Amino acid sequence: MRRGSRVGRGPGLRGLWGPGVILALFATLTPLSSTAEATEPLPLTQYFDNTAISDDTLPGAADFDGSGASLSSQDLTAAGWTRGRALTVQGARLTWPCRNPGEPDNVRAAGQPVRVRGEGDALAFLVAATGGSEVSGAGTVSYADGTESSYRLTAPDWRTGPLGTKAVALPHVNTPTGQLAEKARLYVVTVPIARGHEVESVRLPYAADLHVFALSVRPDTAAWTGSWAAPTSTYATVGPWTDRTLRLVVHSSAGGPRVRVRFDNTFASAPVRIGSATVAVQSAGATASGTPVPLTFGGAAGVELPAGAQAFSDPLDFAVPADTNLLVSFHLPGTVTAAPLHRLAQQRSYVSEPGDHTADGSPTPYTSTLTTWPLLTGIDVGDGPGSVVVLGDSITDGERSTLDTNRRWPDVLADRLRAQSAVPQYGVLNQGIAANRILTDRYPGDGVSTDSGGVSALHRLDRDILAQTSARTAIVFQGVNDLRTGASAGDVIAGLRELAERVRARGVRVLVATIGPCGGEARCTSVVDGQRAAVNTWIREEAVSDGGFEGVVDFDAALRDPAQPTRLLAAYDSGDHLHPGDAGLAALAGAVQLGALVP
Repeated sequence: MRRGSRVGRGPGLRGLWGPGVILALFATLTPLSSTAEATEPLPLTQYFDNTAISDDTLPGAADFDGSGASLSSQDLTAAGWTRGRALTVQGARLTWPCRNPGEPDNVRAAGQPVRVRGEGDALAFLVAATGGSEVSGAGTVSYADGTESSYRLTAPDWRTGPLGTKAVALPHVNTPTGQLAEKARLYVVTVPIARGHEVESVRLPYAADLHVFALSVRPDTAAWTGSWAAPTSTYATVGPWTDRTLRLVVHSSAGGPRVRVRFDNTFASAPVRIGSATVAVQSAGATASGTPVPLTFGGAAGVELPAGAQAFSDPLDFAVPADTNLLVSFHLPGTVTAAPLHRLAQQRSYVSEPGDHTADGSPTPYTSTLTTWPLLTGIDVGDGPGSVVVLGDSITDGERSTLDTNRRWPDVLADRLRAQSAVPQYGVLNQGIAANRILTDRYPGDGVSTDSGGVSALHRLDRDILAQTSARTAIVFQGVNDLRTGASAGDVIAGLRELAERVRARGVRVLVATIGPCGGEARCTSVVDGQRAAVNTWIREEAVSDGGFEGVVDFDAALRDPAQPTRLLAAYDSGDHLHPGDAGLAALAGAVQLGALVP
């Protein structure tokens, strides 16, 4: 697509934030000003001055946007966003206001000093803008040691903002004259803070029409290393599953003495209940090696995930071996007809006959298979050096690799890391989505869909890189799908620049890979190849010096046929002239200089 037809694409990072703002996002510490000390910070709820939520029977009791429109209390309840409920989104725990419909439930940002305590890697804000477009403003963070840092907060509009980045979308907008069948959005936005410094208070921006419902410090994940992850690529029809147990097979990269798992209800409109869950090492197929060990959630056997929210299991003393298949089993006691999932697992998993079979080590109850990963998005292990996160498309996702063999190139990269001691043996988190693009959404970001290409890299960046456990370095390997569908080299380069700026602003090292050859594939025309060459020239010559990246991985050079450089080497070609086979994927992993992964 050309620039004018991008789905949900707002102005680029530079256009949004203006000159000099990126420097502020590094949370550079400065002495606390006397002005900031003058006003005693108060809890956010004491500043609430706007009413966003109305009962459907009394829609005139709230006025979120100044025109009488509001959020539906019934819609929020149906989504699981009930009064006073703690919600975890992007690793941050936020509390939905404990207010009745028609009572003040949010604050319009006007420089208020808010009491917020904690130490971590980011501030998380539950926000929305009113007025028809996104709203941005600068604020400050004050620390217990007398220093402060600045941040910039951008809130998308509650009726026009991108669905691909929303925390939750509600099906209606209430107005004094009736209910509109129009999506209302709420967003969780994170901004960086100074690590190792305890936050004492936050001064909100001065920004008309920027509404804050909740905020918190997102805790650092230094005690954990991400061992496995899979991004949500769509919200799709499943089953239906009623009183079934899913036993998902996943492959660890790093090992450790403790484990926790993460479930995400991304893109959902309704809660989903997990009745119980276990973890085990796989023996073969659905057979566990030993008795599966129960997981708990806040001490309980199960957990309900509100729409758009996630849940981490409690830390469990369970030795996770590196380079090993695990079985994560969870019981769905209700009826599930649609679920967030990662479509291209390249791994067979299992569905049981009716009943809770999470504790059963036998394969007998597991009578059917699936090749997607529903709901499960991450496995972390205790301790370790942190993780490398790979943002990619189908080549990273393992398209055309051999089923059940873990030969995706990030898997092979993890093998290389474990086999050496010169650099830390990082976990490797594969955030590839088949058909994904940098610039445009394939999955529209809301509702049940048959398109599993995910939202754009720009829309999923915060969730799939910045919120990943102990991310130390990111590798970005995307762009071929944008070019094959009409984007120009300039568009792709602009998208890559934005990705680099946003990742580096969080203190994560970021590398970029050249785009591999695809000559002979139907949509990889000579025009597309010319655009690909232009992107690769920019990556090799300018991505580090002028593009914000800290290193380059030359995947084009690793894959191309020297005699026909627009085509894959025959030994690496899976047969479709676009996707490398197992040998080509191994060549990609071999092209990564391990020393470049060290921040």
